[in-house]
Amino acid sequence: MNASLNPRTLLREMFDAAVAAAQPARCVPPHLADLLAAPPRGRLIVLGAGKASAAMAQAVEAHWPGPLSGLVVTRHGHAVPCRHIEIVEAAHPVPDAAGEVAARRMLAMVQGLGPEDRVLCLISGGGSALLPLPLHGLTLADKQAIHRALLASGATIAEMNCVRRHLSAIKGGRLAAACAPAQVINLVLSDVPGDDPIDIASGPTVADPSTCAQALEILDRHAIALPAPVRRMLECGEAESLKPGDPRLPPIETRLVATPQAALEAAAEVARRAGVAVHLLGDAIEGEARELGRVLAGIARQVSRRGQPFAAPCVLLSGGETTVTLRGPEARQGRGGRNVEFLLALGLALEGEPGVQALAADTDGIDGREPVAGAWLTPDSLARARALGLNPRRCLEAHDGHGFFGALGDGVVTGPTLTNVNDFRAILIDADRPQEG
Repeated sequence: MNASLNPRTLLREMFDAAVAAAQPARCVPPHLADLLAAPPRGRLIVLGAGKASAAMAQAVEAHWPGPLSGLVVTRHGHAVPCRHIEIVEAAHPVPDAAGEVAARRMLAMVQGLGPEDRVLCLISGGGSALLPLPLHGLTLADKQAIHRALLASGATIAEMNCVRRHLSAIKGGRLAAACAPAQVINLVLSDVPGDDPIDIASGPTVADPSTCAQALEILDRHAIALPAPVRRMLECGEAESLKPGDPRLPPIETRLVATPQAALEAAAEVARRAGVAVHLLGDAIEGEARELGRVLAGIARQVSRRGQPFAAPCVLLSGGETTVTLRGPEARQGRGGRNVEFLLALGLALEGEPGVQALAADTDGIDGREPVAGAWLTPDSLARARALGLNPRRCLEAHDGHGFFGALGDGVVTGPTLTNVNDFRAILIDADRPQEG
């Protein structure tokens, strides 16, 4: 590693590179070139949902010379000005009435389209909560209660989205069906492990192979209490989504414009230019955040002490979406997020291991519900916290990672980044520690 480069500077430059690689202004325009070469004979309607959708709409407007109109819904604080595409803000992660109204308006906007019209859908992470249109017979309150319970249960993002698709009047391909016979083109900015479009914003404009039975199994396995109408609709199949090959679906083309893997590769290049080897452990790592912290701590110690399986200096880089299972009513008071939960567990397992530092953050700039992207971990983090009277283990049990790192002044604050390719985790291991024989 370049001796003049501060480890914290390197880690932050890597994170910034990951975010920059997924900026809509950078990754959307290349996918518009061939669309411009064959513009629709009819109207172009732009719809979108997600934390990056407003910035994606702005990028479309900047490069599309012809007439267009549309509506996108994004999280509060993530709006950017557009001239022809209306931007609506709604709540995330628990949906609200503003998102429900926006979803109803989207369905109304695509009524009466013809085969010469085209719908350009801008889909990114967060869209599931931002388009909360309940199926007939259900209420927004039903969906809010189920969503809160899923968030606390430790369910994976794929599990949550399977449930959402089967309780929605717009997800699981239903928005695409409403657009028929107009062609639908999806520009998708992925925030999910595996980059499956059906799991990005719960797939409003793609066919859904999952079933009501699977959604019900997920809810029962996580012991989620269900209102009687919800259970009945899932048991009888009334809430079934649109499957591949459904004749109600129009022609659909889906393009991934940014992915977690591409963002991590951009970060890795920053480290390599600084003379640090990078070991990309995966872009789709899931599981409990604290358990992942313990596992990666074990690998980092082995690298630091024995030079196995990698030689230091190096960076262990990973992405994906971990989960945090809330345990007990007191845990719900913590100011946690999955990235700071991971870091706190990592720190407790390392217990001040010399030469090991880390940064973990969400690429959208918000970890959990706090306006903080994530945090730094240094070898002296636990010692500094204890000097302030903090008990790191109690902070972890209370899911209070933001409280812990905030007290140290080690939070990473970016503000809304206007993109979202999921979590970024980088562990830097210096070569200064003498290795054990």
